[in-house]
Amino acid sequence: MIFREKQDCEEEAKKINLDESRYDQNTYMGRAKHFIQTTNPLNLFVSSRKLDDAKCLIQSYKCGTQLPEDTTENDLWKSKVLYDSAFHPDTGEKMMLIGRMSAQVPMNMLITGGMITFYKSTPAVIFWQWINQSFNAIVNYTNRSGDVVQTDKQILTSYAFATTGAVSTALGLNALVKKMPPLVGRLVPFAAVAAANCINIPMMRAQELKHGTPIFDANGNKLGYSKVAAQYGISQVILSRIAMALPGMVLTPVVLDYLEKRGTLCRYPWLALPTSLGVLGLCLTFATPLACAFFNQKASLPFARLENDLKVEVCKRYDDKIERVFFNKGL
Repeated sequence: MIFREKQDCEEEAKKINLDESRYDQNTYMGRAKHFIQTTNPLNLFVSSRKLDDAKCLIQSYKCGTQLPEDTTENDLWKSKVLYDSAFHPDTGEKMMLIGRMSAQVPMNMLITGGMITFYKSTPAVIFWQWINQSFNAIVNYTNRSGDVVQTDKQILTSYAFATTGAVSTALGLNALVKKMPPLVGRLVPFAAVAAANCINIPMMRAQELKHGTPIFDANGNKLGYSKVAAQYGISQVILSRIAMALPGMVLTPVVLDYLEKRGTLCRYPWLALPTSLGVLGLCLTFATPLACAFFNQKASLPFARLENDLKVEVCKRYDDKIERVFFNKGL
C-alpha cells in the first residue's frame, strides 16, 4: 500500500497504531516476536542517521504529515522496529549503544564466557564480575522506566554498591565451593549473577523506588508517580534477567565439565573459551528475547493497589473511574 496524500495517511492511522507493537503484547508469542526483532544484534550496525530517519518517519506518520510517495506499510513497521531498538520508550532519547537490548547477546556472550572460563583465580573473578556489573549498570540505567532523573552522585553511589555486592557474592560463593566438584565451581558465576541482579537493578533504579515511576490511564493520560508500580516493574525485570542468564550459564558449565572429564580440555586447553562463547551465543540468541517476553513491557496494575495518597490525588483530578493504570516497567 502506497501513501500519497495526507488524507490517506490519516485514514491509515486509524488502522495502524505505532504506539503499540505489531504483535499482540497480551500473549507470550506476540511479545516473543516483538523482542526477537528489537533484541536482534544486527540492529547495532544500523547507522545513527538511519535510526534518526526511522524516528522521523514514525513521528511524521503519527502527526499525519505527508510521507514520501514510496512509503509502504511494511516500511513503517520496519522503522518502528528500529525505533524501539534504539530509543527510550518514555523519553524518546537515543540510548547509548551498549545499553540497548540488542547489545545483550554479543556483550553477555563475551563477558559470561570470561566469567565461566576464568572462574578459579580471585583476580579473574574480581575482574570479570566487575566488568559484568559495570555492563549491567549501564543496561539498567539505559532501560530504566519513566523520566526520573538521577544525579551523577546518585548514579555513582548506586554503581559502587551494586558492583561491591556482586563481587563479594562471587568471592564468598567461590570460597564455599572450593572443595566441591569442578562443575559446582563453574556454576558459581550464575549464582553470583542471579544474586547480583537482585542488588544491581534496584540500586541503579533507586530513584524510581524513592519517587515512583510514571503511571498512565488507558488513554495515555499521565496520572502521577507510583512507588508501588516501580516495585512491581523492577521485580519483573529481575526475574527476566535471571531467566535470560540461566540457560547459557548452566548449560555451558555442563558442556565444559563433560569435555574436561573426557580429557579434551587437557589436550586442547585453548578450546575452553571458544566453546564457552559458542554455547553461550546459541543460548543467549534465544534466551534474551524469550526472557524479555515473560512480562509485558507496558505493565499494568489495578488502581486499587496503588498507594492511598496517590489514589486520593488522582480521584480529585479525574471524574472518570479508573480501574487499571499502565506504566513502562523497563527491561
